[in-house]
Amino acid sequence: MLPAMVARYPREVPDLLIATDSQAVYDEVVAAVEDVDVLIRWARDGRAVLPAHRDRPADLVIADLQIGSMGGYAIGMDLALEAGAGRVPAVPVLLLLDRSVDVFLARRTGVAGWLVKPLSPMSTRAAVRALLAGDRYYAGSPAPGGREALPA
Repeated sequence: MLPAMVARYPREVPDLLIATDSQAVYDEVVAAVEDVDVLIRWARDGRAVLPAHRDRPADLVIADLQIGSMGGYAIGMDLALEAGAGRVPAVPVLLLLDRSVDVFLARRTGVAGWLVKPLSPMSTRAAVRALLAGDRYYAGSPAPGGREALPA
């Protein structure tokens, strides 16, 4: 079956793909979104994100900046390039940044949003809801254009 030909069937709940090799980060995100009605999948290796999205398209990818094999920046760029080439459906990506200075590179990836650690459950939940609704969300540092993100 060709990846570009995969039909996206209607789902009852959005599909959330969390990319991190850290159990603590995974647990923190899951705990923050437990009241949001989503299906959660976990990619423990950054190189597994594209194949997982190709096999079953996600509605949102949350990518940790630091993953041993392939980090959040590379995941965001990989998904954007593959979607731009028509090989996979476009998907919003939420980057989990380690420091506010990481925003410089996050902006270059064109991701739909980012959060700077430490994560707060309220910001994580608001970011997930905003990105699933088709909006953007930037928290922990100035957003592009100099505006601070406001919780949804």
